[in-house]
Amino acid sequence: MSVREVKKALCFSSPSVAQHHLEKLREIGLVKKQDVGGHYYLVGEVKIGVLRHFVKLGKLLFPRYLFYAVFSTTFYATYLILFMPNFTRESPFFIVLGAVVLAIFWYETIRVWSLKPF
Repeated sequence: MSVREVKKALCFSSPSVAQHHLEKLREIGLVKKQDVGGHYYLVGEVKIGVLRHFVKLGKLLFPRYLFYAVFSTTFYATYLILFMPNFTRESPFFIVLGAVVLAIFWYETIRVWSLKPF
């Protein structure tokens, strides 16, 4: 599509607005610009819905689960360091429970990270 076709299809106020958005899409690799004619074409399909699982910090995208995984890992390590000298009958339960929670959070973090659209 040309810049003017995009402007008309999306009801942008001017061709420069369409040009700006097309260039942003080109920068992240979703569209390419033809050398001859200057038309833009779609490189691949993007699943935008997956972005709801990400948090944007500056220009970087992080999976939401990353924060849960880091938070729970910190508390698990703190528990092991501070309370392991006082090993009680309940300690194995908390050690296994913490390890399972960490495994789930880190698995989900890696799985969602692999879905990152670009």
